[in-house]
Amino acid sequence: MQTIDIIFQLIVLLFSAIIHEVAHGYAALFQGDTTAKYENRLTLNPIRHIDPFGTIILPLLLFVFHSPVLFGWAKPVPFNPYNLRNRKWGEAIVAGAGPAINIVIALVFGLFLRFSFPFIPTTAIFIVEMIVFINIMLAIFNLMPIPPLDGSKVLFALLPENALRVRRIMGQYSTFLILFFILVLWNYIFPIISIVFSWITGLPLV
Repeated sequence: MQTIDIIFQLIVLLFSAIIHEVAHGYAALFQGDTTAKYENRLTLNPIRHIDPFGTIILPLLLFVFHSPVLFGWAKPVPFNPYNLRNRKWGEAIVAGAGPAINIVIALVFGLFLRFSFPFIPTTAIFIVEMIVFINIMLAIFNLMPIPPLDGSKVLFALLPENALRVRRIMGQYSTFLILFFILVLWNYIFPIISIVFSWITGLPLV
């Protein structure tokens, strides 16, 4: 992969992750929590969202070890669940807003590619494909029901209150669960990303 392609991947990944986090902040704001607003996190300014490991170190490590996919995340946008109007579903709504905006981005650019494919240059096709792929990847990864990923908050909202022990145990072993998911289960998730990519764009994932 050429250096310019890698740089573009990093830029798309950075801003897709930032938009993901800002969506969390706005979902909380619409429910009455102003934490993200007062901490100036409802902005697309990358400086406000950089996570040292997820935004810088991890993508660089993947690049150094010639990973076929660059991956990372932005610093989580803070919110106070006790300020949310909907106490039962509030956290799930905030959590779901991140993957939802990634899915919207993937749909918008993917459908654009599907219906304009014969009329746009090869360079533009590569750019749009990368935007679609990265946003699908971020959405699916974050929907996994592993703390602290967004999917876990949706799962916990669906569980009865007496299942708090499950939440506590999963939180205790969250690091190991995420590592297991990335190192072992990711090979089974990637084909799903390819299928979703093809459904949206009408093109195979190269």
